[in-house]
This record gives sequence, structure tokens and C-alpha cells, in this order.
Amino acid sequence: MEFPKPHIYHPQGPHTHTVILLHGRGSDGPEFAEELFSSSTSKGKNLPSCLPSYRWVFPTSRDRWSTTFEEEMCAWFDAYSLDNIHERQELQKDGIRESVLHILDILEGEARLLNGRFSHIYLGGMSQGMATALWTFLAATATGRIQVPLGGLLGFCGWLPFAQQLEQLLSGPSLSPGSAQAQSLISGFYFDEIAEISRSDQPVHNYVLSTPVFLSHGSDDPWVSVELGRQACQVLRRLIIRVDWQEFTGAEGDGHWVKEPEGFDHILKFFEG
Repeated sequence: MEFPKPHIYHPQGPHTHTVILLHGRGSDGPEFAEELFSSSTSKGKNLPSCLPSYRWVFPTSRDRWSTTFEEEMCAWFDAYSLDNIHERQELQKDGIRESVLHILDILEGEARLLNGRFSHIYLGGMSQGMATALWTFLAATATGRIQVPLGGLLGFCGWLPFAQQLEQLLSGPSLSPGSAQAQSLISGFYFDEIAEISRSDQPVHNYVLSTPVFLSHGSDDPWVSVELGRQACQVLRRLIIRVDWQEFTGAEGDGHWVKEPEGFDHILKFFEG
């Protein structure tokens, strides 16, 4: 089954930047876009109104079998349990591998529209979309499909699959964020554990690890524990030079959403550099 076409919100003027945002499990691109754009910053404006030259791309996952719910659902990969993300992790690999390649194709297509300016592209997601966006970035780092920093990487109320293994892999005291050693470790893990193929011989530059990162999470989120978000942040801080973290309480969706308007102010500030 092929992936549906992404939902596109076109810029209201000359196209200068692109934001690619991935929905959570059980949602889709158009629904995520509608929910996101119905929220406002403290200026009373939504994100497209604040950033009229930005193109917004909301990919949709294909339907796939959920082992937990025993039904087909729109999901980037099969996550068996969010109470224990280490349980049956092998179920995640096929979906992560497939979804990552799809998002990388979209990202490269957007770069062509911007004359190769990857620095004008932001990649992120919500919940399972955050998990997929983070692994898309790590896969791009591993394979060399992106050799330069993105404008930014962002995620909301999500987690990082295989975080425990990555914590152990990156625990060496001599490891520094943004280093060639960090890039090499991620590359080896991706090819051995996720892609399950031989490592590529394509030269890879660790310069991509200077991409800025912004993560936020509701401390009262009942669906994805804030501890999982904190864990993702700590792992990324072992890899990437700049990782900003924000916690909040009282967001809509029982805390499993971005806090309005403060959270959207932070997102806007991140986009504006």
C-alpha cells in the first residue's frame, strides 16, 4: 500500500521556508493541520498568519496493522506499548524504516523547491509523529542523505524509539555532541538495528548535527509520559549541539497537545531563529 499524498498549506507570498510536520497515531495530515492551525499565539494569530512565506507540509501515514488494537489504523509504525516502550520493540522496525524513507523523499523534494536550502526546512511531529521525525533525522544523519543542518527539528508530546539502547551506546565520557564519533555511532546503530543492511560507503559529514532542536511535553500528559520526552531530550543532547526543552501543564487534549498560547509562542520563536 502506498502512502497518501501530503496535505499542503501553501505560502501566502513568495516561498522562503518549509515546515514538515507528522501527525500522531490514529490521525492524518489534514486533521493534524486543522487542529494545529486552530490554535493561536499570544498575538491571537495562528502560525501560518505569523509566517506568511512558509509552506506547510503534513504527510499522512498509510494504514498498518496494530498488534495492540488488532486492527488496521493510520500509524507510522506499530508501537506495542507506551507504558513500556521497550516491550516488543522489533515490531517497530519495519514501519520506522518504511516511514523514514518516505519522509526523506518528501524532505528532499521540498529542498529542491528551495534550491537546495535545507537550512530553510523544519521537520517535526506530534506524539508518534515526533518519534518518526526524530528517526527520520537520525537516518538522514546515518545515510548522508542530508549533509548540512536543517533549519530545525521539533517535537511535541512524543518519545524516541530505541532510546534505551541509544543511551547505552552514547554513554561514553569522551563523546561530545555534534562530533564525528557521535555521527558514526548513530550510523552504525541505524544500519545494524533499523535498516538491517550493510553500512553505506557514502561519505557523511557530522555538520548536520548542528541542527537546532526544540522539544516540548505536557507534564500532565496521560498518553505519553513526560518521562519519555525527557529521555528523548537527554539522548539527543548526547548527539546534537543545541537541544531546547519545555514542559507545561494544562494543555488541551488532557495535556497531550501544545499549550496555547505559550507553546505556540515558543514554536514561533524557534522558527524565527
